Amino acid sequence: MKFFRYSLIFLLLTANISCDQISKKIVRQKMFHFEEISVVSTYLKLKKVENTGAFLSLGNRMPEPFKTLILVFLPLLFLFIAFIYVFTNKTLSLPRVVAISFVVGGGFGNIYDRLVHGSVTDFLHIDFGIIQTGIFNMADVSIMVGMVMLLIESFIVQNSAVLESQRTNNGNESSVD
Repeated sequence: MKFFRYSLIFLLLTANISCDQISKKIVRQKMFHFEEISVVSTYLKLKKVENTGAFLSLGNRMPEPFKTLILVFLPLLFLFIAFIYVFTNKTLSLPRVVAISFVVGGGFGNIYDRLVHGSVTDFLHIDFGIIQTGIFNMADVSIMVGMVMLLIESFIVQNSAVLESQRTNNGNESSVD
């Protein structure tokens, strides 16, 4: 079981980081800055931008030492802790292991860009008129998928505990009568 768990974590990290880095490499080589390519009508576009900040370019005007601390070292510390946690905590459910692996893989993809390229290459934009995204990349998708999985898994676990508690209380009430 330990071998399966470690293999799964390694496979998920490798797949997330590779998908992110391969897609960014293709975009860096094949697209010009701010070039726009429609993939699915006006709904999905590729647009190459280099993001020196965080989510939606937040913090891109911070002083360099502070930006490095906030956008590289603190996330790297968090990812290292999450990486150790997912490898050492034997009580984590399989969905939680998968979710954390997605978050860590995506996070490492973006931090690699910051360290090697000085910015993160973003290139995906979804536009449904009044509902649209900022420009993002596959690492961001990995992080979001992992976070949504964590929320869903936590919700399911919490509701299961509440239902079990209600069953236990109902069982105790009926035996008192």
